[in-house]
Amino acid sequence: MKLGRLLLSVFLVIAVTVYITSCSSGKKAYERGDYYEAVMKSVSRLRQNPDHSKSLETLKNAYPLAVEFYETQAKNEVASNSNFKWKNAIQAYNTINQMYEAIRQCPGCMKAVKSPVNYYNEIGPLKEKAADESYNAGIEALMKGNRNDAKRAYFNFVDAQTYVSGYKDVIEYLDKAKYEATLKIVVEQIPVPARYNLSGGFFQDKVEEFLHTNYTEQTFIKFYTPEEAKAVSLPYADQIMRIQFDDFSVGNSVLKEKEEVVTRDSVKVGEAKVDGKVIPVYNTVKAKLNTYRKEVLSSGLLSMVIVDGKTNGVLTHRKFTGEYAWVSQWARFNGDDRALSDQQLALCKLREQQPPVPQDLFLEFTKPIYNQLIPSIRSFYQNY
Repeated sequence: MKLGRLLLSVFLVIAVTVYITSCSSGKKAYERGDYYEAVMKSVSRLRQNPDHSKSLETLKNAYPLAVEFYETQAKNEVASNSNFKWKNAIQAYNTINQMYEAIRQCPGCMKAVKSPVNYYNEIGPLKEKAADESYNAGIEALMKGNRNDAKRAYFNFVDAQTYVSGYKDVIEYLDKAKYEATLKIVVEQIPVPARYNLSGGFFQDKVEEFLHTNYTEQTFIKFYTPEEAKAVSLPYADQIMRIQFDDFSVGNSVLKEKEEVVTRDSVKVGEAKVDGKVIPVYNTVKAKLNTYRKEVLSSGLLSMVIVDGKTNGVLTHRKFTGEYAWVSQWARFNGDDRALSDQQLALCKLREQQPPVPQDLFLEFTKPIYNQLIPSIRSFYQNY
């Protein structure tokens, strides 16, 4: 009973703490002058409890101040010489519209704000001007002729297209900026000898699958195989990635044999009649045990070199090792099987297994190499 009361008390304290925190969060935002957050947190609270008095009071006080703040911000932007004044003005008006939609979809909020305002009509005439300023900023950035500015140009053209679909020739410039902003890498994977080409090809396919899946059209990095680069008549490569196995060894067998005599004491070996009574006879039993362990070892060394497509200078050079050991164990014995442990008996029931074919062994030691290669590629290109 005491434990139950204690748990109930702890639960009530936690519940009251959460309740107080949620009640006061909107008010705290209001007190520090963040009127938008005060409005949105009050709305969230009133959706759960339409009659929550503190949230109603906070919303009633914060909403007109929030509207005034963003309305003034929009007007100040329009009157300024800011490079993106129309875009900033639209963002300010959109913030007012977000509050309008939030309140309109909260029946309890209408008790505090009878008539929320929106600025959809004010935004309309600004979109053409915002599209024009973003378009011009994109052209200016694109003319600088470097990848980072081309990336900046792309996002400006995206903004222009968002404000006015098909504005001027923005679609054409979007493609041009995206192309110039994209780092183009040709990946050369050196084939392995013909005997292992099936597994080597599988490894190469996995690498290419990762590159094509993780670096899509939404990124500013694109990988090409030499065949893909030729098919699209790629005029140049920013970088060339060369992946090859510097060395590998497949199917090195090692057989280890161990012979030992094992014994066990106090094992019933029979019965004897003493004074007319049959009693068990105990003795030590033994067996000669031969255990075998066959290992087939495979390993390899992979090299990844990334060079600059123009200067051929080495940007990074990494090497990755991988190992795989296939193991087969079995045993044989002569003598009394009662001398053996359960584990030894189980081993004696096994037979020598045939190792996988070299193709499969090759594939196994490439798995840890792949698991090192992929993070290395991610790390190298994370800042591009």
